[in-house]
Amino acid sequence: MILTHILGFPRMGAQRELKFALEKHWRGEIDAAALEATGRELRQRHWAQQHASGLDFVTVGDFAFYDHVANHLQMLGCEPARFGFTGDESELARYFTMARGMAAEHEHGAGCGCGAGASAAGKPALEMTKWFDTNYHYLVPEFDAQTSFRLASRRLLDEVAEAQALGYPVKPVLLGPLSFLWLGKSKAEGFDRLSLLDRLLPVYVELLTRLGAAGLQWVQIDEPILGLDLPPAWKAAFERAYAALQPAHMSILLASYFSPLKDNLALACALPVSGLHVDAVRAAGELDAVLAALPPDRELSVGIVDGRNIWRADLDRALVTLRAALHQRGQRLWIAPSCSLLHVPFSLAEDAALDAELRGWLAGAREKLDELHVLKCALREGDAAVAQELAAARAASASRAASPRVRNPAVAKRIAALPAGSDRRASPFTARQAVQHARLRLPELPTTTIGSFPQTAEIRAARAAHKRGALSDADYRDAMRREIAHAVQVQEAIGLDVLVHGEAERNDMVEYFGEQLEGFAFTANGWVQSYGSRCVKPPVLFGDVSRPRPMTVEWTAYAQSLTQRPMKGMLTGPITILQWSFVRDDQPRADTALQIALAIRDEVADLEAAGIAVIQIDEPAIREGLPLRRAQWRDYLAWAARAFRVSASGVRDETQIHTHMCYSEFNDILPDIAAMDADVITIETSRSDMELLRGFGEFRYPNEIGPGVYDIHSPRVPDAQEMAALLKKAAEVVPRRNLWVNPDCGLKTRQWPETEAALRNMVSAARALRA
Repeated sequence: MILTHILGFPRMGAQRELKFALEKHWRGEIDAAALEATGRELRQRHWAQQHASGLDFVTVGDFAFYDHVANHLQMLGCEPARFGFTGDESELARYFTMARGMAAEHEHGAGCGCGAGASAAGKPALEMTKWFDTNYHYLVPEFDAQTSFRLASRRLLDEVAEAQALGYPVKPVLLGPLSFLWLGKSKAEGFDRLSLLDRLLPVYVELLTRLGAAGLQWVQIDEPILGLDLPPAWKAAFERAYAALQPAHMSILLASYFSPLKDNLALACALPVSGLHVDAVRAAGELDAVLAALPPDRELSVGIVDGRNIWRADLDRALVTLRAALHQRGQRLWIAPSCSLLHVPFSLAEDAALDAELRGWLAGAREKLDELHVLKCALREGDAAVAQELAAARAASASRAASPRVRNPAVAKRIAALPAGSDRRASPFTARQAVQHARLRLPELPTTTIGSFPQTAEIRAARAAHKRGALSDADYRDAMRREIAHAVQVQEAIGLDVLVHGEAERNDMVEYFGEQLEGFAFTANGWVQSYGSRCVKPPVLFGDVSRPRPMTVEWTAYAQSLTQRPMKGMLTGPITILQWSFVRDDQPRADTALQIALAIRDEVADLEAAGIAVIQIDEPAIREGLPLRRAQWRDYLAWAARAFRVSASGVRDETQIHTHMCYSEFNDILPDIAAMDADVITIETSRSDMELLRGFGEFRYPNEIGPGVYDIHSPRVPDAQEMAALLKKAAEVVPRRNLWVNPDCGLKTRQWPETEAALRNMVSAARALRA
């Protein structure tokens, strides 16, 4: 018996239908019923595509209007008490309030120009952080000793019934109880989240029992923390937890992904479940050990198609692996992608922005369904049954290996000639700080922003018109200069100390640079979800990287010409460009990172030559690149920090280098962040109530730091007193001479009225503390 299934599917739709429906709902343009109808249409369309591709199950429960972890918060009845829900609110309103601080902008006046008072309604949203080592962000559950659980939402059960009514065989997916607790946090000092397990398990039993009563046999339970270094107590809890689920009499497919099981392999194989899914892409070397350890009565699901990247599968190699597994498993095997397909675009087969050669190398979610079908047919019926498909895969692999577009001898020559010390500034930070302060002459607690300002409809319209040829280069330049001048004028009026040009000309912080670097290609519709309605279109990094010409100097120099205040040059760092691209898999990632670093280094040098005194090299993705196992951290952090230093170290002491990091836990890598040797680092801290900053203080982080004082992912505008309270907390752990004042992140997704109101409050808070 050979079965195919997937662990999850992209939610947004082929044309990002969910994104646009969500944003209309938040603006008050459509009601909840219309939003639910869009969700229902997308689910049913995606189930139909899965079924048509020959999958033996459709996966239900992977859909979410914002985030699947937030879905579990509601389903398990543990919405944080601090939101003060009365029970009169709709489920969807509570959901969006947890995610965004308010259910919709129109309900509280945000973005309407009513000022800070109206916009300040709502509650601070749940903290958001990266989903393991991906660029997807999940909402962090909040737990304390009073947390209780109950089956509080029927959404999953209703979606199961919806799929069954359409005649599909259903496999629901749940986040496992231990991963759910692990991924949460508590603000109570010393509280052990694991102590909640016995309260949580009966709710899982009730839910599984109801799924069984609905006529289902299989349920997929994701426990991705099995790929982590777990404390002994958490390891011990797995056997107890899964034994407790047995009374539900459901066949559980336990799924782990993103990382090898390593010391958890024997545990995973011995748990009282009916099947085990393993990631045979990221943990290819473990499959033989899993085959040896898994009892013969358990089903094995092999994640053989890469769910994290877009390169077409080597089907011949996959078949060798699968046939060996089939032989050992007695001709019983499940075949799947390595993880949920949430992390890849919906489809790339017809993408108009890619040439035919590149398209032939790639596979989106739809194409990966087809790859699963080919593999199943070859295993069931022999290679001859899919000879044409196998030949096409071989031709694509050969084309990519032989293409002259992939290798650039000049790049290899430059790296080979890179001198020792090219990743070090000329002087230590204390010496640089003195000359930078003398040059910039900033007040105590200088204020700045992270880089981007609102991308208005006018900006997007001008960019689209220029892209399709309806707006000339000169007219586009004039339009962007007007936007830059407006951003500078607003910042000067508000009283910010270090300005930015606003990035009006940029579509995305990675895509903008990739479009101007050799070695990158871009899709027309290769969108993936980052969080909520926010989608990104990662570049395809297929070849050696170089910078043929300056990328940002003209815009930044123009902005600097409009003001006497310092203007930051804004760049994206090499590790973030690497992490937020679909990266070539034919050479080590460290080699690719160094190529990008040299391209950014050239841009930094040109900005300095143009008179720019402050240059920010954003690295929000440095933490997410960490291997999930600590044993591999040292190697990654060494080459990642070096790549950043190479990008930043070609400047004089008086040029101030900033970096920015957001929505990650940093405390366990602080020595490595310090080793990056940025003069100033800005970080997200507001949603965590400055908790993230505590580690920087305990570590005695030596350089300057700007903890975010308000959350830009929510339309809520906190007042000056709230920001001042956060600044006071920051000043308790960071010397005031090293403290900056800034938002959490860029302001691209916000509207101008709320942006201006929040920044005025931020400047007022800084001035109050100076006084």
